[in-house]
Amino acid sequence: MNTMYEQLTELARDFWEWRARYQPVSSDDLARLERPADWTPDWSLASVEQQRAQLAAFELRWKQIDPSPWPIPQQVDYRLLGSALARVHWELDVTRGWERNPKFYVDQSLVALFEELLRNAPFDQQRSAVVIRLLQSFPQTLTDGKANLEKTAVKPFALAALATSTGIRARLTAVTRELKPLLAAESAAELDAAAETAITAMESFHDWMEQRLPAMSEDSAVGREGYEYFLKHVALMPYSPEQLLAMGEQEWERSLMFEAIAQERAKGLPELPLFPNQAAQIEQEAKDELKIRQFLEEKNLLTVPDGVGHYHNLPLPAYLEPLSDLGVADDLTSPNRLDENGISYIFPPSPTLSYFPLASARDPRPIIVHEGVPGHYFQMALSWAHENPIRRHYYDSGPMEGIGFYGEELLLQAGLFDDSPRTREIMYSFQRLRTLRVEVDVKLALGLFSIEDAAEYLRTRTPMDAETARHEAVFFASTPGQAITYQIGKLQIIKFLAEARQAQDKEFSLRAFHDFVWKNGNVPISLQRWELLGLSNEVSDFDLPDKSEQSS
Repeated sequence: MNTMYEQLTELARDFWEWRARYQPVSSDDLARLERPADWTPDWSLASVEQQRAQLAAFELRWKQIDPSPWPIPQQVDYRLLGSALARVHWELDVTRGWERNPKFYVDQSLVALFEELLRNAPFDQQRSAVVIRLLQSFPQTLTDGKANLEKTAVKPFALAALATSTGIRARLTAVTRELKPLLAAESAAELDAAAETAITAMESFHDWMEQRLPAMSEDSAVGREGYEYFLKHVALMPYSPEQLLAMGEQEWERSLMFEAIAQERAKGLPELPLFPNQAAQIEQEAKDELKIRQFLEEKNLLTVPDGVGHYHNLPLPAYLEPLSDLGVADDLTSPNRLDENGISYIFPPSPTLSYFPLASARDPRPIIVHEGVPGHYFQMALSWAHENPIRRHYYDSGPMEGIGFYGEELLLQAGLFDDSPRTREIMYSFQRLRTLRVEVDVKLALGLFSIEDAAEYLRTRTPMDAETARHEAVFFASTPGQAITYQIGKLQIIKFLAEARQAQDKEFSLRAFHDFVWKNGNVPISLQRWELLGLSNEVSDFDLPDKSEQSS
């Protein structure tokens, strides 16, 4: 290994360790990570300034490395770290959730607790202590939030935070009641006081937001310059906003055509029945997950290593139910928990369930394919086991959600759902939603849609229930660039496959192609394409440092 590359490896190790302490909590389940044992959120102004200084030091080390003589795979690693550094700048200085978005502080407090409770593991002494420490951190986190947001809070984000924190006393009281018998004795004795501290802080933050709503800005958009920074430097996507809109519109039209064909094919057939109870749904999901793994192997689509765990359903624990609207209720494990199964917690089957849970309550396979196997759980398990630590810890929704969505169509076209025309309808309904997300993301970011516009657009054009549509619109406005990842990531993979098949001709192997993409599933597709095919035309110089600045 060359000395410069060793410097990159050391830089990456230091950066990922630092990132685990300072990466903000979000509602994105794919961005969850393992935190240091003593971690609590710190978003004081002093901490933000310290993060900026540390980021500048990391960037300087990165700029001082010259990757140009390296083999392409090592140059890819260099670009990856540059993207990761750009993401921190994006969070601190472009989207600026810490000073614009009151929901950000709900995430750093309530969602941080929710993430800890999601782990499918006993509440031993160490984990019980973490729960107490997180509850006790609420007052400082929310006090810092008030100070940082005082002059710059955005009203639509505040309204979302208010909706999330409404009824928080009853909700957290229910959480503690159900949780207390499960905690280690010492922590159980501290739980009521810690919960009251957290509740009081949340209620104070709620009141503070309500009082300041009239003076808050209505502008939630990140703007064209900011959005283009994300595309070029973070996501490494070679597209303009207008190109994204055209790509999304074309795919939306395609999804409508295929959905119409699926509806015609299913005409006259009864609707898929709901499972009679949770136990029946859990039993069927386990059977379907095994069949999907076998299908991937038998159809020669993707290698399924024996050592990769399974993706299973479990009943939503009573202590999680009051917080279940905070994010995806799953535990997809982590780089240090690869011997554990991925879990998705489910409600009892009911016609009143929201969009995605209702689909699973009729047929678990559509969600298994996206979230489980071959989707997120399976892909992340492969990527977290990567022999290259730089890639093991890199995160990007673009390829990850692209793989999840691509996997849906892969198995749809390969015949997995041929036995159920009604399920094919579901798959094309999912496809219609994911295509619409492109337009919603771009227009929210550029200020062409309000959150209300986006929610109504999603509700009427998918269609989906109003609650899910509102939740999606708020999330996408808060995290510009995330909603495009499903459709645009999928289109990038399709283009990549076409080029690989053309270039490799008779040597092309669909299984080998998929094995490469899934193993490197965290890596932007533009970089995967460069590494596998040597095509660098989508890897421009805009994400490289100006070497003339190094001497300064």
